Amino acid sequence: MQSVNEELHTINSDYELKNRELLELNDDLNNYFRSNIAGQLFVNRDLLLMKFSPGAIDQMNLRETDIGRPLHHISNNIKFDTIIGDIKAVIAKGNVLTKEVETADSKWYQVMTMPYLQTHNQIAGAIVTFNDITELKILQLELDERNERLQRINADLENFVHIASHDLLGPLGNVELGITIMNQKITDPALSDYLEVINRSIKKFSSLIKDIGYVAKIESEPITAEHVELDEIIDHIEWSLENKIKPSGAVILRDFEVSRFFFSKNNLRSVLYNLISNAIKFRSAQAPIIRINTRKDAEYMVLTVSDNGIGIAKTNTEKIFDVHGRVNQEIEGNGIGLYLTKRIVTAARGKITVDSEQGKGSTFTLYLKASDQQD
Repeated sequence: MQSVNEELHTINSDYELKNRELLELNDDLNNYFRSNIAGQLFVNRDLLLMKFSPGAIDQMNLRETDIGRPLHHISNNIKFDTIIGDIKAVIAKGNVLTKEVETADSKWYQVMTMPYLQTHNQIAGAIVTFNDITELKILQLELDERNERLQRINADLENFVHIASHDLLGPLGNVELGITIMNQKITDPALSDYLEVINRSIKKFSSLIKDIGYVAKIESEPITAEHVELDEIIDHIEWSLENKIKPSGAVILRDFEVSRFFFSKNNLRSVLYNLISNAIKFRSAQAPIIRINTRKDAEYMVLTVSDNGIGIAKTNTEKIFDVHGRVNQEIEGNGIGLYLTKRIVTAARGKITVDSEQGKGSTFTLYLKASDQQD
């Protein structure tokens, strides 16, 4: 009998120990709920409310007496409420659902519904967590409004550029024509020289306006890519620059590993035209030798344009891609060509670099995404 009593005493002691551990765990869980700022609900498979944290009172009209009640008997402050349906879906499929909801007092919450798992990953219900994202939502709305305003401003600026360039080019053309006629009529050499200076300035201004209009066009219009033959483009550029190539004695050499690109034809022509004409313009005492090479690597289609011109100082190689980034003031130009070239290349998800040394020529390298090149 004594041994039986001792055994019962041992069992009772173990029971009391387990009971104390269970009470401590329950206290820990209750303390966690009280300290949890985010609102949380524990719901069983029958959608009965098992526990909730104080933070959930802001979203659900809860009281302590609601423990054990069906969740659909408890009202909430959420607009377009889908909580019951989300819980059923999570219990049925075992996945996690995340939504953004707005409450009646115009607060925003991220609602995460996830399965409540017991031993052996058995789904015993669901946990619903409410995280207050009101400040983030307000910031997001403010950013959206700013983006809309910026888009409207950009659209207005683009319209202004197009209208201004169109309205200015007409009068400039008339002035240029008038000066040409005056040059034919005037016999005084001194006056003819003045008119020639004015005419050059007008042409330069006209070219600048056209370039600005082209920049606006690139910014506003979607890029239409097509299969482009490099030989065809360079042939056309050589024909366009014939009045500069012949007097300078320039030679353009081609070495293509890849001769066909998938790119905007007009944009690629503009890029190559700028680089080739610059190689002729900034030539050294020797006749310009311009080498155009292409190759393909794992990530890029690479196109290089090299020359034996006057080169660029290392300190100026980044500046040349800025608007009006002219580093040689002695040679005529408006300094927008390379800026335009870089914008075209970067708009096509590519990049352009320059390797140059003063007195030893320059090499411009264009990297175009190989993944954008279609067979």
